[in-house]
Amino acid sequence: MSAQTGTTDSRERALAGICEGRVAIVTGAGRGLGREHALELARQGAKVVVNDLGTTLSGDGISTGPAQDVVDIIRGFGGEAVANGADIADFAQAKTLVDQAIETFGRLDVLVNNAGFVRDRMLVNAEEDEWDAVIRVHLKGHFAPLRHASAYWRAEAKEGRTPDARVINTSSGAGLQGSVGQAAYSAAKGGIASLTLVAAHELARYGVAVNAIAPSARTRMTEGAFAEAMAAPETGFDRMDPANVSPIVAWLASAESAGVTGRVIEIEGGQVTVEEGWRHGPALDLGRRWDAAEAGPKLRELLAASATPEPVYGA
Repeated sequence: MSAQTGTTDSRERALAGICEGRVAIVTGAGRGLGREHALELARQGAKVVVNDLGTTLSGDGISTGPAQDVVDIIRGFGGEAVANGADIADFAQAKTLVDQAIETFGRLDVLVNNAGFVRDRMLVNAEEDEWDAVIRVHLKGHFAPLRHASAYWRAEAKEGRTPDARVINTSSGAGLQGSVGQAAYSAAKGGIASLTLVAAHELARYGVAVNAIAPSARTRMTEGAFAEAMAAPETGFDRMDPANVSPIVAWLASAESAGVTGRVIEIEGGQVTVEEGWRHGPALDLGRRWDAAEAGPKLRELLAASATPEPVYGA
């Protein structure tokens, strides 16, 4: 059945797709993007561990209901899935999540780090606990499952069973270009993009490819801040439907994406954009220490020769 309407959906077809036989974890998969990722991976033949803490948008409360609902849908169209309620930003609980996948399905091939929430504030009004909560769930919530999954894949490689594994992290345009009123969220998502680059390099020797997506979609996190832009059209293609993002996630999770690693891909509707990120631009080396008085004119020359930064979202 459709995640959006609860009705039969043509996408829920016979399970023989590009992820057939693979075992995947999706964090924050009870609602929104994560839900669609879990459903699409299952439609493509993957066995899925559906992780969700079941919290409110602000990170309060716990419920097993959202994850189990997705599991029931997957089982309903013939797929295999189990629910998990671990707090993925808790280091020990993140290990139990990885362990559950291995113990239930015998292996782990794919980790989709998706979970998160927002507590948007202008910087001058931001509270310490809000900053800490957002950084914790997004940035540590990526690190902890990735750390434990990486340990498993490294052990497999050392035993001569080199994986063909995939990690798909979730960054954001807010983390790549910045977003007014979202300092903590933007900082966390920018950190995730950098984490992706490092992990891609470090884990390549163990047979693991690591990429990130930067999705634009209508979810609980976006409908408040960008309600007008995220609204569904009355007719025609809904560019903000979160289901638009998940086929790209499924491809990145599949063996067909071999050789693609360390990349960030922005997705909105039917458009995909390969982000190019920070690159070395114009440079000047004096061969000696700079004098403060001479630095200004030279730096202005370099800045004038460099690419103009893209505008911050909301500016």
